[in-house]
Amino acid sequence: MLDGKTILITGGTGSFGNEFTKYVLENYNPKKIIIYSRDEYKQFIMANKFKKYAPKLRFFIGDVRDKDRIYRAFDGVDYVVHAAALKQVPSCEYNPMEAVKTNIDGAMNIVDAALDCDVKRVVALSTDKAVNPINLYGGTKLVSDKLFIAANAYVGEKDVCFSIVRYGNVAGSRGSVIPFFRNIVKNGGNELPITDYQMTRFWISLNEGVRLVIKALSEAKGGETFISKIPSFKITDLAQAILPGCKMPEVGIREGEKLHEVMVTKEDSILTYEYAKHYIVYPHFNWWDIDKIQPGGKKVEVGFEYSSGRNKEWLSVQQLQELLKEVEEH
Repeated sequence: MLDGKTILITGGTGSFGNEFTKYVLENYNPKKIIIYSRDEYKQFIMANKFKKYAPKLRFFIGDVRDKDRIYRAFDGVDYVVHAAALKQVPSCEYNPMEAVKTNIDGAMNIVDAALDCDVKRVVALSTDKAVNPINLYGGTKLVSDKLFIAANAYVGEKDVCFSIVRYGNVAGSRGSVIPFFRNIVKNGGNELPITDYQMTRFWISLNEGVRLVIKALSEAKGGETFISKIPSFKITDLAQAILPGCKMPEVGIREGEKLHEVMVTKEDSILTYEYAKHYIVYPHFNWWDIDKIQPGGKKVEVGFEYSSGRNKEWLSVQQLQELLKEVEEH
């Protein structure tokens, strides 16, 4: 499916971009992969990392805020994976207009360029924080998701579709709880602070996130939101998996933080279908063709909610310990 294609990744020097590039180069024969990002040093590091694939890699320095640069980068591109975003919740709260410029204006630039440059498929990465958002980051990503879904109403006769992939914090990603706990242990700490004893999260690896994007690129017809069916865990169990027997003082939930990750809301259940390994939330618009619903799925009950706190599959302390052995910090 990706053989002979030119693929562009915005924010391509991040942990997702590195893993996606590795996966595609090892499993397909793309014509070219374009890494579009702002940081020249990270591009230098990435170029050295994938040196043996150099003929297939291109590095574009650019910002998603820069529409002219995006148009130049999109020339001849078949598929776009949009991973660029300002993601740190406190930073977005303190710099709201910067978050808007990158996460919303940048998304609109991607949409416009894809429509005008004959791109065939666009997959945008979303987040659980875009679901019933309580912080600015989540709010900007909600708007971004809406822009990419609505873009399908403007394609006309063009052969292009836009879809969304949604997941929460990747295990071991920067700013997440695993490296935070590990750093405490590394520095000799014997207590792991818990914001709330009831808190739960979904577990998804970077590789699983990449494969969900590949699925969206392969199967999307326009407007879908793809969500993996993945296990949940309790934050208290994670702490015990990392430092067995440790004390776990409850320190209180942080501003903008949720007790549970929610991927599908009750409101979205009206057009959500369950498949063997994932859910798809289909668009609820009069312009959308219901015949595009993929076969093999089962419509969820009205009022269904896919939340880490109400999941069917849970990881034990022992299972978490096994999974942690494979988690590198990104």
